Amino acid sequence: MFIAAGAAGGSEGSWISLILPFVLMFAVFYFLLIRPQQKKQKQRNSMLGQLKKGDKVVTIGGLHGTILEITDDTVVLRVNDVTKMTFDRSAISHVSSVEENASA
Repeated sequence: MFIAAGAAGGSEGSWISLILPFVLMFAVFYFLLIRPQQKKQKQRNSMLGQLKKGDKVVTIGGLHGTILEITDDTVVLRVNDVTKMTFDRSAISHVSSVEENASA
């Protein structure tokens, strides 16, 4: 009788000891991988939403240019005096600088 009662009580503890490492692993993954990635994505979406004419940007391919036209999903960049290139808005990597007087 004692052995059966002890085994039943021990099985509850063993379930907790089996689940606890998985909960701790999930917490570590969340705080080290998932949460920083979500913050980075939120910051990128904010940056893409704030793009405007005259911003100097760099694309994910490394092309530097100035925004001439911008729509909801495309951006037209001026690469030099005569070359204009069209990119998806999501192809913008970062804003290198912002021009004070945006000329259209």
